[in-house]
Amino acid sequence: MGDNMTSVTEFILLGFPLDTKTQMLLFGLFSLLYVLTLMGNGVILGLISLDSRLHTPMYFFLSHLAIVDMAYACNTVPQMLVNLLSPAKPISFAGCITQTFLFLTFAATECLLLVVMSYDRYVAICHPLRYSVIMNWRVCIMLVVTSWTIGVLLSLVHLVLLLPLPFCITQKIDHFFCEVMAVLKLACADTHINEIMVLAGSISMLVGPFSSIIISYMCILCAILRLQSGEGQRKAFSTCSSHLCVVGLFYGTAIIMYVGPRYGNPKEQKKYLLLFHSLFNPMLNPLIYTLKNSEVKNAMKRVLGIKRVL
Repeated sequence: MGDNMTSVTEFILLGFPLDTKTQMLLFGLFSLLYVLTLMGNGVILGLISLDSRLHTPMYFFLSHLAIVDMAYACNTVPQMLVNLLSPAKPISFAGCITQTFLFLTFAATECLLLVVMSYDRYVAICHPLRYSVIMNWRVCIMLVVTSWTIGVLLSLVHLVLLLPLPFCITQKIDHFFCEVMAVLKLACADTHINEIMVLAGSISMLVGPFSSIIISYMCILCAILRLQSGEGQRKAFSTCSSHLCVVGLFYGTAIIMYVGPRYGNPKEQKKYLLLFHSLFNPMLNPLIYTLKNSEVKNAMKRVLGIKRVL
């Protein structure tokens, strides 16, 4: 084993084994989706900052979700585009480890932000008279800071366990970015503890928060059904539907990737699910909130100076 170890300075990301023509088509498609992701989330951030009616806890949390989605895309997509143009172009060891750390940070932070957003909706619908007291700005800032802090600390745990590992001469990562499990497969040492920590972290950041979201929305559903006004029920459902769509997209793909059953070729399945998770989810989130949320649509009209013709 000692003969197979070396001081690794760079890795080669294998990405997707496709012919040159297909890679060029994917480069154009992914570049377009990347631009749309940045533009869509940028529009959400712009609307929230420019329209005073959106200066509420719900949209404060949404602005941080948009930041995480933009960071997600910026962390993985540019390197993937480089690999599509130059498949043999390496990524430095430091760059690879940094990419792994940032991906884990943003993933954990988004998990917790979605929980915070579900709690916000729970308080707004189940305790409307106490909403402004419970969800004051001090609490909102504390919840966001806590989400980011836990995301960073959990990622640091994986980083501390990953950095001391010796790596083999084989420096090819069978992925389109430095995903933690793909990097661990190149280690010339026992990675049992690392794999246990990844599984434990996945369960704690996916199953636990997802269960709390389900409980929150069960309470919300009961509260909505008790409303006497049909208009009130429609407004409550409309407020929650966009968040539920985002939760379903994020947790659905993430749970299948890390804690779901394995069929066929799990390595390739996970690769394509991570592509959807890293590229399509961040692009769809602002689209969902724009199309399904009347407040965001009205804010866009106000910012653009468009008045409804009665």
